[in-house]
Amino acid sequence: MYRVGIDIGGTFTDMLLVGEDGTAVIGKTLTTPGDPSLAVENALKPVLQNGAVKAQERGTLIHGTTLVTNALIERKGAPTALLATSGFRDAVEIGREHRYELYDLNLDLPKPLVPRHLRFDIPERMAADGSVLQPLDEDFVRRLVCELRDNGIKAIGVSYLNSFRNPVHEQRTGEIIAAVAPHIRVSLSSEVVAEIREFQRTSTTLANVYVQERVADYLAQLAERLKTIGFAGSFFVMLSSGGIATRDTSSRFPVRLLESGPAAGALAAARAGMLSGHQDLLSFDMGGTTAKLCVIEGGQPLKTHEFEVDRVYRFRKGSGLPMRIPVIDMIEIGAGGGSIARIDSLGLLKVGPESAGADPGPVCYGQGGAEPTVTDADLVLGYLDPRYFLGGKMQLDLDGARQALGRLGQRLGMSVEQAAWGIHQIVNENMANAARAHLGERGKDPRRLPMYAFGGAGPVHGCHVAEILRLPALISPFGAGVGSTFGLLAAPLAFDFVRSAYSRFDQLDWQFANGLLNEMAQEGRKILKSSGLSSKDISYERTADMRYVGQGHEVPVALPDGMLEPRHLDEIFVAFENTYQALYGRKGPEVPLEVINWRVVARGPQPEMNLQLRRDTANSGDARKGSRLAYFAERGGYIETSIYDRYALKPEMAFTGPAIVEERESTLIISVRGRARVDERLNVIVDLTDAK
Repeated sequence: MYRVGIDIGGTFTDMLLVGEDGTAVIGKTLTTPGDPSLAVENALKPVLQNGAVKAQERGTLIHGTTLVTNALIERKGAPTALLATSGFRDAVEIGREHRYELYDLNLDLPKPLVPRHLRFDIPERMAADGSVLQPLDEDFVRRLVCELRDNGIKAIGVSYLNSFRNPVHEQRTGEIIAAVAPHIRVSLSSEVVAEIREFQRTSTTLANVYVQERVADYLAQLAERLKTIGFAGSFFVMLSSGGIATRDTSSRFPVRLLESGPAAGALAAARAGMLSGHQDLLSFDMGGTTAKLCVIEGGQPLKTHEFEVDRVYRFRKGSGLPMRIPVIDMIEIGAGGGSIARIDSLGLLKVGPESAGADPGPVCYGQGGAEPTVTDADLVLGYLDPRYFLGGKMQLDLDGARQALGRLGQRLGMSVEQAAWGIHQIVNENMANAARAHLGERGKDPRRLPMYAFGGAGPVHGCHVAEILRLPALISPFGAGVGSTFGLLAAPLAFDFVRSAYSRFDQLDWQFANGLLNEMAQEGRKILKSSGLSSKDISYERTADMRYVGQGHEVPVALPDGMLEPRHLDEIFVAFENTYQALYGRKGPEVPLEVINWRVVARGPQPEMNLQLRRDTANSGDARKGSRLAYFAERGGYIETSIYDRYALKPEMAFTGPAIVEERESTLIISVRGRARVDERLNVIVDLTDAK
């Protein structure tokens, strides 16, 4: 079987196809925002029709998408209602006490996905221990659902108080809705996120059902399009946690796809780092719209269970809609090749977060874009070859880019070149500042982490960002322009489960805890077996969210294998203290521990991926294919810079900066003080120790 990874980004759609013999075929095409599945066809159809794979071969396709994020940001979901426990319908709008901007009297808060007139109090009440305080008023629910059905509501989120301890009221409500209005989509909080904290649980449940129809329709449309172009085989979707799931599971829990594409990039960096002997590194993925940074530790990306979408202020934690989903922990900023440069109200040059996207795109794309972007600046600085963009399939308009930058420079009193260099510097500083914050919050020293740079624009900016951060080295992989797709093919089938059940550890009901863990493991086994795995291929990772008694936040701690018993208490305590000290640099007070949530990840085997990377090139001799003028401020401006053919580079080759390495989907800029070498996996490793 062949395997295909396809990642739809804001500007480009990337494809990697790996044949049964390990031969890799790479593709990159502009994203089609009106119908994202069309870009998938544009990328995959030529490969299926040019003989790269045999017509009768079956394949496996893994897909990463930004569809859910875009739908929530643009508020393009179904008309949705919320059913909440009587007295709690406004919890989703009241939110939390925390103010993300303490002294702003006109603070803007994120608007709930469901307006107040579509949020309803339901007579029912469950106690914190799961006992029934007030029975569910089924007749009330039935009348209300009939009214919602008749008024065009297409989706209902059900989030009752303490349903994570006893979901019977939510389950009965779901049965009533299915009987009265079977066409209405329903999400129960006890199924989407069986976890404490009312605001986050309700917000996540609403987001799930709000986009459910849109995602299900899109995946069905994509499956039909794949069938039309001759793809035969299995179709999976990347989850935010780094696992993959079937189309049916993804349609049922679309909120799990929020960070689908970016998660693939972090997995690619982790896998490539392990294979190259770098277990700890900083993943840097810069595409056309955004830049994503993620810490890789011990060969694994850091993970979290808190995420925000549609922030009022892009960089302010707390200003977005909270989601309680497992997600790879990364920071994402509006800095990409399509980020638009502008002059703010103070007359200062700013870059992003607004992006020209794929339509119209940067000015140099020649598709009607008028505002200068980062790509336009990189082109004018000589970093990009206008005749070799996407391997020559797309000609860039250098004169158009210069004119757009000239208009901007005139307003700033700068030359075209000064404006271009200013844009390049600003976007680099923006990304470096975001990386510092991300690393600092996690207690990481950037001077110990090499950068793994990929994405269409990542290798262009990676060296300069790494120098600002004083990183020791930069690693640029073969096929960096479609780097995220490597992560899609390296991801196992996996799904996460959580149950909230508070207890002090010295008072824990061990039988109850084992029951919860076994219940989640059985659910995971059922989902993965329905995806084609056998029981012997499924493994389980168990953790508990723990804290010192009296604290307000928890840390995840790995649990011992097998049945938990009182004899494991010391082992769990040591694991907690080690995790706590790694995060905060010290141990806590001598007080007991308490557990809030229990988690299980059910996971299939890691796919084997032995790529036979193609190095054939017309210039089979000297990898240096010429030179051109490129801008390096350390040398006072434009200088004649050596250009290297990525496909002619061989292991153990070495050269010094400044230099430019070109491949079809991306370009690597090696700074003046960089010393580059090629390793046995064809990674270009740039030593930056002299840059310090």
